[in-house]
Amino acid sequence: MMQPGDDVLVVGGGPAGAYTAWALASAGVRVRVLDRAHFPRDKPCSEYLSPEASRLLEAMGALHTIEDAGAAQLAGMRVRSPSGEVMQGDFAAGHRYPAYRDRGLAIRRTVLDAILLDRARAAGALVDEGVRVVDVRRDGRGAVCGVVARSDSGTQTEVPARLVIGADGLRSVIAARLGLVRRSRLPRRIALVTHFSGVRGMSSYGEMHVSADGYLGLAPVGGELTNVAVVVPVSVMRAWPGNPASLLEHRIARDPTLRARFSGARRETPVRATGPFASRARRSWAPGVALVGDAADFFDPFTGEGIFAALRGGELLTPFALAALDAPGEKTASASLRRYQQARHLAFAGKWRVERLVGLAVGSPTILNGAVRALRRRKSLADLLVGVAGDFVPPSAVLSVPFALAMLAFALAPHHLSKAGAQADVPASPSGA
Repeated sequence: MMQPGDDVLVVGGGPAGAYTAWALASAGVRVRVLDRAHFPRDKPCSEYLSPEASRLLEAMGALHTIEDAGAAQLAGMRVRSPSGEVMQGDFAAGHRYPAYRDRGLAIRRTVLDAILLDRARAAGALVDEGVRVVDVRRDGRGAVCGVVARSDSGTQTEVPARLVIGADGLRSVIAARLGLVRRSRLPRRIALVTHFSGVRGMSSYGEMHVSADGYLGLAPVGGELTNVAVVVPVSVMRAWPGNPASLLEHRIARDPTLRARFSGARRETPVRATGPFASRARRSWAPGVALVGDAADFFDPFTGEGIFAALRGGELLTPFALAALDAPGEKTASASLRRYQQARHLAFAGKWRVERLVGLAVGSPTILNGAVRALRRRKSLADLLVGVAGDFVPPSAVLSVPFALAMLAFALAPHHLSKAGAQADVPASPSGA
């Protein structure tokens, strides 16, 4: 456990915690990571890393290790609407926004998280696995000054720290104990995630198949495996009479296109559930503590930005955490953490708005049918939107009146007129998807 000389305690060893621990340890800070799991461990996730995530992985010295571990290369995304139309957007596109790389990556979390945590260790961070944080410690003025942790054997210990970083995910104990959790009413969705081998027609594109009451995502993750994620409203999950695996299998079987592609496929991992989504902390800091990754906010997995946001959040936090550690007093330290929240808002506010608009569209078949129709007819619009999801096109490119008017025009235009104005038709996805 932590010794009195340690500076920072990072709760959670996923991408957000590993990046933050790596960055702070690289700056000479004495860092310890606590995680209740033993790595490698699986985690329900889309397992997608956007092109811009590669910049942060490269900074950590992890990118080539991840690629050598068999990560799949993704050229872009395809979306099939409830009406059956398909749009395709590419990361390598003709617009004026360059990506750090023209491909995204997808890899099992069992592999990714272990690699990132090893990079934190290599920078000097100490990692304690199998340690569950159950509460926070406060000093006489109410500021966080450590945590209460429990080992696998049941031993409970108070662990001091000058700064606690909550990187403990969607159900953050740190955020909950500080009363920072705020949940949105909509959308309230749950994801069921597993892996199949032998799915027909998989390519270098991630896929989203949207129905009237949810969606199913497919992405190759290397090793001839496909990540399969079914996302449904909480009400659907509660009303389902069987277990999560039977609901996922039902969602595949009821769709003729998917049923054909899964003929002969085999499920290789258990079906794991996560959610409900739509959670955001009221603040991403409190005296003596900062939140990062899903602990700070998580909306919906459709745009697949979670791992990038976790890494980017660690990058944003690092200078403010260093300033807080160097501050002469609690007031000055809190001012540094307050500036971190402001920096998060500047970095992510546009993406949050896009996520909410996408979430509304996914929840309305009529709107999504029109949106996919427009994006299919005008591929340049699809490339911009996928570039936003890839974290290298600024959200302002799609949160604009010209973009909205173009979407509306191509959604409503007669087919022969819209085809004449299209830059490129989108090829049908494999097996007619």
